[in-house]
Amino acid sequence: MKKYPDMYELFKDDTTAKKYFDKLPEYVQEQISTRANGVNSFASLKDYAENLLRGDD
Repeated sequence: MKKYPDMYELFKDDTTAKKYFDKLPEYVQEQISTRANGVNSFASLKDYAENLLRGDD
């Protein structure tokens, strides 16, 4: 699995990751954006989003 320096590089290369991010609720996008350097793969993006969404239950 390819690792990226940050989420913006991931989005440039992986349109699936960008589409996934764009469908997330705005507050989740904001939380992830504050830690963009920690998102270096689609898997890490999904893990982070799912953790944030789990707090909604």
